[in-house]
Amino acid sequence: MTTRRSCAVGTGAYLPERVVTNDELAKRIDTSDEWITSRTGIRQRYIAADGELTSDLGIAAARRALDDASMTGSDIDLLVVATSTPDETFPATATVIQKALGMTRGAAFDVQAVCSGFVYALATADNFIKAGQAETALVVGAETFSRILDWTDRTTCVLFGDGAGAMVLRAEDGAGTTADRGILSTHLHADGRYHDMLYVDGGPSSTGSAGYLRMQGREVFRHGVEKMAAVVEEALEATGLPAEQIDWFIPHQANKRIIDGTSRKLGLGPERVVMTIDRHANTSAASIPLAVAEAAADGRIQAGQLVVLEALGGGLTWGSAILRW
Repeated sequence: MTTRRSCAVGTGAYLPERVVTNDELAKRIDTSDEWITSRTGIRQRYIAADGELTSDLGIAAARRALDDASMTGSDIDLLVVATSTPDETFPATATVIQKALGMTRGAAFDVQAVCSGFVYALATADNFIKAGQAETALVVGAETFSRILDWTDRTTCVLFGDGAGAMVLRAEDGAGTTADRGILSTHLHADGRYHDMLYVDGGPSSTGSAGYLRMQGREVFRHGVEKMAAVVEEALEATGLPAEQIDWFIPHQANKRIIDGTSRKLGLGPERVVMTIDRHANTSAASIPLAVAEAAADGRIQAGQLVVLEALGGGLTWGSAILRW
């Protein structure tokens, strides 16, 4: 009996040209490179230029992923974009990217799960493929979080950056074992009781315009380590795989302390963790695909290796995905 799986066949990334270091921020707000680095692991972040939209970042990353897969937009029949900073309230930013790529068939839509967005979008595309409703999907995580930051609040504005990453998935049939290529399982969760830990204080139906990001950092940290470790353990249990077999752990890049705490809880050494937080900061839904694209491009991720993705974001939302590269 054959099993249909979603296999990663291309990755791509894009970061804006402008780099903002901690020292530059220290000239504008009451902070320092030492304060930011010691608490978060962040040393710099990329900031979109004036007039550079989330769709622009997403288009660039998508084109690179398609090139990597030796495909064009016309080969794609599903486009899912994870973003919390869309170009407009509607239509979906995915349709803007769709047009730019020359994709004229299938479906294109956005998914909003904040920092968990890429995992949510990946799970959505995977289920479309497994159900036979799509053959080739493009999953994009793109954010311009710099547009929703209060640049006078040193506790939040130093944490985030802009960027985009993308992954091309293609349906392939296999024997259905964990040794086969493709996404082995995805696991999604949400609990709206934790809304006030991480949110934006505005929106079309509440204030008529976008507000600023607000966060209870200590609470997010506490829930982050606990929930992210648990959702990875859930993925391993579902597939019957031990943590020792994980080749690469690619978490959402929110905070180095959270990543270190989660990997320790899972018994994973730093040599198996892909980390970009120092250069990218927290790019929300873009952080995982940016990290995946980097590790694939530099040769760290090899065919046949076991890769685990996980994230936690506002909502709260959290999730994981485990795949054989």
